[in-house]
Amino acid sequence: MKPPKNAISRSKGWMKKIFHFLPNREIHIRTNGNIKFLKLTSQVQVLGLFVLLIIFTWTTFSVWRAKHHIDQITEKERHLSNARLAYHSLLGDVADYQRKFTAVTDDLESNHALMLGLVEKNVSLKDKLKNVSKKLIVTETDRQSVRNAREILKGTLSNIENQLRDTANKNFSLEGSLTMVENDLHQALSERNKALFDGTAMRQKIGNLENNLEKLQNTHEDSIIKLNALTAESINSFKKMVELTGINLKAFPKTNSKKFNVSQGGPFIPIKSSIIGKKRLQIELEVLEKQINEWRFLKNLMATLPLISPLKSYYITSNFGKRKDPINKRWSAHYGLDMGSQIKSNVFSPTTGTVSFSGWKKRYGRMVEISESKEKKTRYGQLKKILVEKGQKVKVQQKIGLLGNSGRSTGPHLHYEILFRGKPMNPKQFIKAGRYVFKN
Repeated sequence: MKPPKNAISRSKGWMKKIFHFLPNREIHIRTNGNIKFLKLTSQVQVLGLFVLLIIFTWTTFSVWRAKHHIDQITEKERHLSNARLAYHSLLGDVADYQRKFTAVTDDLESNHALMLGLVEKNVSLKDKLKNVSKKLIVTETDRQSVRNAREILKGTLSNIENQLRDTANKNFSLEGSLTMVENDLHQALSERNKALFDGTAMRQKIGNLENNLEKLQNTHEDSIIKLNALTAESINSFKKMVELTGINLKAFPKTNSKKFNVSQGGPFIPIKSSIIGKKRLQIELEVLEKQINEWRFLKNLMATLPLISPLKSYYITSNFGKRKDPINKRWSAHYGLDMGSQIKSNVFSPTTGTVSFSGWKKRYGRMVEISESKEKKTRYGQLKKILVEKGQKVKVQQKIGLLGNSGRSTGPHLHYEILFRGKPMNPKQFIKAGRYVFKN
């Protein structure tokens, strides 16, 4: 398809105008008396101007691109500097949290000792109450004996009165005997009244002791309930942190295997409130003991978990799980976390343990393996240099190697693995749980 004649004519008009401003030129060059002529046509001049325009445009774009790239590098360095400052601040917060945690632990242990002392006092008061109850029983027995004696005397008095009616006119000597019997009867009545008064005073004393004992039990029970609530809150916080790592707490043995027998029955026999209070206090103490055992178990578990990053600054180059292999581009399982950073960056141990492997291991390149226990291990692969030996004890934040590119790798990075009972875990979840600990 041919272009329209108008377009062709317009193009020719522009060309004529350009050629008019750039006419054919001749350059005279004189050398040793010889004159040479260099002819520059309009087409050559247009081509030269076009080439100069392209060179100027490219130079301008290159300068702008270089300046933009320098600005990006400066901004990234500023972000890295801010991230380092934030990380050092988090380390200080972790130290403060550990000190507060130790203080809470000491308070719990002192409160537990105080509760044991109160329980011993409670048992002593119970023994005293039993002794008072025994004395009251003896008093009641004496009072019953007086009553029986009074009834016997009443019968004797009745017989004597009948005999007096029959023999009043015959035997005046019986008046002396009757007076003696009446005196004995008055004396028995006085003893009975005294026994009743002593029994009433004893019952009041027992009632006061029971009230004081009940108040003491209520105070003990309230204190233990508050301790149970605080311990349960701390346990729930620990459990939430462990769940963030992906570890299943059901995989661990129970911290307290004591079970209660729920098979019950029999007749109803009412008991005193003090006995009920003692049973309730004993149950609360058993619950507190269970919770303290669980709290200690979770505290020891948290102390062995790798909750901080092995690098001070990094970016994720490959996540945990399914991925396309960076070398053969086939789908594969990636049981670690690839963390990119500058080559020869320091690699730190995020937890305590013993170096169970240190050296070259095929696809891992230079690798360090730290065993924290029989169940937990951490691995650090693709290192440039190893700074620890097999069998060496390492502490938290101890430098164990330098980041590199050894083994099966496409660039400088750290291959970081966490194994729990031989099963690979996602290190990203442990680092996330550690941020939750530092935040709270």
